[in-house]
Amino acid sequence: MRFLLALFSLGVVLHVHPVSGLGSSCSAPLGGGTASPSDPYWMEAIKHQGTSAFNSNPSSYQVFRNVKDFGAKGDGVTDDTAAINSAMSSGGRCGEGTCESSTVTPAIVYFPEGTYLVSSAINMYYYTQMIGNPKNPPTLLASSSFSGFAVIDADPYFPNGYGSQWYTNQDNFFRSVRNLIIDLRQVPASSSAIGLHWQVAQATSLINVLVEMSTASGNNHQGLFMENGSGGFMEDIVFNGGKYGMQVGNQQFTIRNLTVNNANTAVFGIWNWGFTFQGVTINDCQVGFDLTTGGTTLSTQTMGSEAIIDAMVTNTPIFIRTSTASNGRLGGSLVLNNIKLNNVPIAVGVNAGATVLAGGITTIASWGQGNVFSGTSATATFTQGNIVAANKPSSLLDTSGRIFGKSHPQYISYAASQFVSVKTQGAKGDGHTDDTAAIQNVLNQASSIFSGCKIIFFDAGTYYVSNTISIPAGTQIVGEAWSVILGGGSTFQNQNSPKVVVQAGAAGSTGVMEISDMIFSTMGPTPGAILLEWNVHDPSGQPGAAGLWDTHIRCMFYAAAGTNMQVAQCPSGSQNTNCQAAFLGIHLTSGSSGYFEGTWIWTADHDLDAGNSPQTSVFTGRGILSESAGPVWLIGTSSEHAVLYQYNLANAQNHWIGFAQTETPYYQPVPAAPAPFSSVSIYLDPTFSTSTDMAWAMWVQNSQNIILFGAGFYSFFRSYTQSCVNTWNCQSQIFNMDSSSTITVYSLSTIGATYQLSVSGNGVVNESSNRDGFQETLTAWSR
Repeated sequence: MRFLLALFSLGVVLHVHPVSGLGSSCSAPLGGGTASPSDPYWMEAIKHQGTSAFNSNPSSYQVFRNVKDFGAKGDGVTDDTAAINSAMSSGGRCGEGTCESSTVTPAIVYFPEGTYLVSSAINMYYYTQMIGNPKNPPTLLASSSFSGFAVIDADPYFPNGYGSQWYTNQDNFFRSVRNLIIDLRQVPASSSAIGLHWQVAQATSLINVLVEMSTASGNNHQGLFMENGSGGFMEDIVFNGGKYGMQVGNQQFTIRNLTVNNANTAVFGIWNWGFTFQGVTINDCQVGFDLTTGGTTLSTQTMGSEAIIDAMVTNTPIFIRTSTASNGRLGGSLVLNNIKLNNVPIAVGVNAGATVLAGGITTIASWGQGNVFSGTSATATFTQGNIVAANKPSSLLDTSGRIFGKSHPQYISYAASQFVSVKTQGAKGDGHTDDTAAIQNVLNQASSIFSGCKIIFFDAGTYYVSNTISIPAGTQIVGEAWSVILGGGSTFQNQNSPKVVVQAGAAGSTGVMEISDMIFSTMGPTPGAILLEWNVHDPSGQPGAAGLWDTHIRCMFYAAAGTNMQVAQCPSGSQNTNCQAAFLGIHLTSGSSGYFEGTWIWTADHDLDAGNSPQTSVFTGRGILSESAGPVWLIGTSSEHAVLYQYNLANAQNHWIGFAQTETPYYQPVPAAPAPFSSVSIYLDPTFSTSTDMAWAMWVQNSQNIILFGAGFYSFFRSYTQSCVNTWNCQSQIFNMDSSSTITVYSLSTIGATYQLSVSGNGVVNESSNRDGFQETLTAWSR
């Protein structure tokens, strides 16, 4: 198992007085950690003073939980199930039917090095990060008598519950599992043992997980099972052995760096609207991807699209097998790009049927199955063969020619003393105290020493700020259970003069900028808030040095009285001006570059902290605006419910986007876009002219070298009713690019839109050409 260490550079030097505890120099190598191999992982050793600001009893609620503090032994002999589940559930957390969702009971369940014997499922509560020591990843060892659905269960079924579960799968947000080994090999090979039941939605991640399974012939072990949901992102996942490495069904998912060895089937696809696999290694399996196809309705939905790039498959008889032959719709859309086969006789075939694409020892450069379009022609060309190969700018690639990727920073070589707590330095994080000055002071001082020697740690909490927080280039920030920076007050209340809440780097700056496990949000009304302005560019020779990992924009209400953004103030269908949450989610400026992985920009459509999750009407003007000349990687990102658009690429260049997911606001067209905001030319907004206009999923103008490798653009409602889905007219157009842009589109799935793709405002690809179950999918479009 590989662990990737971050790259660092010299930060900007500011001549300011040092904050207590930061020091003025660093004896460690530039950008390096000072921990010895025998030192505990910093997360285990650091002082834990995180709180949940809006919990009913924040002073006593425990966010960080070391399972050994709850009685787990980790000796491989003692049954640790009860102790781990106690660490998970203590403190009145959201689970077991007590609630559907909650933001006020976050937790990190931490596993030190060791082997933890478990005899039944570890039931994962809402808003949890399960994190193992990445220096020596701990093992969850399923006993020979293991009983339960899965070793880690993210959405348990109630006993005798007739299919009912703890959580609604599409709303099962805020989960992460990291740095764990799950070992099923003591469980009899004939048993249907599962490593992870991962039925999740947005803001979820699996990172650096290994599942060991039986390699006996005919075994029934599974590494991961996912029956539905609305995901999601995972990376650096390894499955050894098993009947299935992973058996998956979900609306959409992005999976980066997947390895499967010695399984019968590496990936068994039950159903989807769209999956993107970036970086796949398959060794000594019988089938690489076994895909269920042929469904024509929601009730019979099967695999909609599978987009795979940068794969290496060895000693596997069949790379991809579909259950039915394709006739242009029912066989599922496939996109294969840079696939290297070594002793793989069949590249693409049909179960008990024809070989569609022969294999052998070969490289598949760019191949597709499904409907292909070009230019302004509305006519589909059904293809089982070579398709357009997008130009891949070298700035988007690694040294081997693959799409570049960088894993979630975990700072394995860093000592606890290298982390500077913002609470220790005076910030409160209580959701009420103005922490602007305290946070800014810490950030200013951190950049006055060598970058990489001190990492800013936001203890769990909600940090209210009334003015812009400026993060200097050369800064690394880590949150705890998604620490929140909450912008509010008069500074952010004028949409005619928008102000930035968090500024990442000064304009034109260059340097490291790593932000992980954070949330940027607002306490409304804040119609003039730009949540994140991204100015920094990575240094030459250090791709991905500036980025976000597991960091989200969340425009929603909180459970605290006085936020003016709860369901009582913002019920569905209302147009309360106090329910305007933000001007813009993320702005990538022209001089920036960025690596964003697993980022969700969400304007809440329902209240996470109210019973039965009631719908609401909260208004955010815009999702993501990118003017960056690149390189930009948007990997496993989503943007939902903004008024004007979810993604706007304006004068942008050199972007890799895969998979991108959007939803149109449920209330539109009442009011119609852009209300309650206005189109602003200096922010390169689209214009709207009719009383039925609705938000664009993606708007592309004067942009070059854009690769969209998998997308799901969804319009589920029209004025909070869903009958329009059945007639494909929730909105007329959803995805537009002008005639001057060069963008290559693969595996585009839409729902509820009459035209899937438009050029210069004119609908080109009608959904009727591409129905494949509940969604409509085109395989490729190019200029």
